[in-house]
Amino acid sequence: MKILEIEGGKTLSGTIRISGAKNSAVALIPAAILSDEEVTICNVPEITDTEALCEILKYLGADIKRASESIVIQSSKIENKEIPASLSKKLRASYYFMGALLGKYGRVKMRFPGGCSIGARPINLHLKGFEALGATITEKGNCYVVEAEELKGANIYLDFASVGATINIMLAAVKAKGTTIIDNAAKEPEIVNVATLLNNMGAKITGAGTSTIKIHGVSSLGSCFHEVIPDRIEAGTYIILGACCGNQLKIDNLIPEHVEALTSKLKEAGVPLKIGVDSITVSKKESTKAIQVRTQTYPGFPTDLQQPLSVFLTQCEGKSKIEETIYENRFMHIPYLNQLGADIRVKNQTATIIGPTQLTGGNVVATDLRAGAALVIAALIAEGHTKITNVEHILRGYEQIVEKLTNVGANIKEREI
Repeated sequence: MKILEIEGGKTLSGTIRISGAKNSAVALIPAAILSDEEVTICNVPEITDTEALCEILKYLGADIKRASESIVIQSSKIENKEIPASLSKKLRASYYFMGALLGKYGRVKMRFPGGCSIGARPINLHLKGFEALGATITEKGNCYVVEAEELKGANIYLDFASVGATINIMLAAVKAKGTTIIDNAAKEPEIVNVATLLNNMGAKITGAGTSTIKIHGVSSLGSCFHEVIPDRIEAGTYIILGACCGNQLKIDNLIPEHVEALTSKLKEAGVPLKIGVDSITVSKKESTKAIQVRTQTYPGFPTDLQQPLSVFLTQCEGKSKIEETIYENRFMHIPYLNQLGADIRVKNQTATIIGPTQLTGGNVVATDLRAGAALVIAALIAEGHTKITNVEHILRGYEQIVEKLTNVGANIKEREI
C-alpha cells in the first residue's frame, strides 16, 4: 500500500504543466478498437486508469506500443471475448468497451465496471441507448451480454446529460446503419475530443459539444493521429491549490474556457488570477470571501472540483455553501477535513463551510479520487505533518503528482508500506 506524507505550510511558486485529460483518455483508448488500422493517441497521461485500459486491450489481443506520452494501438487481430471482473472492476471507464465492442462486432460480454464509490452511477442510460439501436441485453448477476444482429440508427433522448452514456452511445452508433440522434447529450469538452477522434478515423458525427449530436453510420473506420485535450480537472485542482498557498503559481498547458466555471467563482471570492492564452497564474490572497457553489453538468461547476474547492473555502471569511447535485456520496472527505480543523456541516447534499479555520496535520484517508486531491491540498496548507493513506485513488487521476508538487516547493513524499 502506498501513502503520501506531507509537511504543510510551504508557499508554492513556479510552473505546473497540465497533463492529458484522464476523462478523455479513458474513452479514447477503448474507442480506438473501432478501427482495424493503427491509431496513435498522444498526450496520454501515465496514470493507473490508462494502464488498466491498456491491460484490457492486451487481454483482447491488441498490439500496443507506448512511447513517452503516446500510445499506438493496432486492434485488427483482437478477439471479442468476455472481459473478466478482475480487469473491468479496476476502473469505471472499462464500460466504454461495451459501446466499442458492440459497435465493432455487434456483441459484447463483460462484468459491471468499477471505480470510485461516490454514489449510485447506474449504467441504465447506456443500456437504454444500446436497446434503441436494436440490441438485446441479458443480465446475469453483474454480467451483461449485449448483442444485435444489426445496429440501426435511432432517436435517443437521455433522461440525464450523462457523459458516459453519451460517449458509449456514440461508440455503438458510429457503424450503425442509418442516422442516430442523441438528444440531451452531455456537452463536456471530453465529448468533443472523442467525437474528433472518431471523425478523424472516418466517422460522421456533428453537434458534439451541444445538446444534440447526430451520427451518420459508416461501414468502416481507418487510422488516425489524435491528441488528448488538457485535463481541466487537474488544472482546476492546481488552480485551487494556488489560491490556497500559491505565490505566482503558474498552471500551464490548459484551456482557460474549460475552467471558467471555477475561475469565475474564485474571482467572486477575491482570488487574483492572471489568465493567459493557455495558462493561469494564481496567488493566495490574505483575505477572501465566502461564496456559494452548486454543481452542475458542463458548462456548470464540475462535481469533480467541489471537493478540492471545499478546502479553499475553509480559508474564506464567512459562511460558504456547496450544493452537490450529481453524486450523493461526494462529501466523504468532509469528516477528514473536520479532523484537520475545518468547520463543515453537511445536510441534505449541501455542505456549509465556516471560515477561516487553521488546519493542522493528521492521519487521513483518501476515500476516492477527488477526495484524495482535496486532502492533498488540505495537507499542503495545514500546520505540521499529514499522512494520507489509500492514495491509489489519487494516482488513478493525477499524473506525477508528487513530482509536480515537489518542483514548485511542496514537501511531499510517496512511500510504500
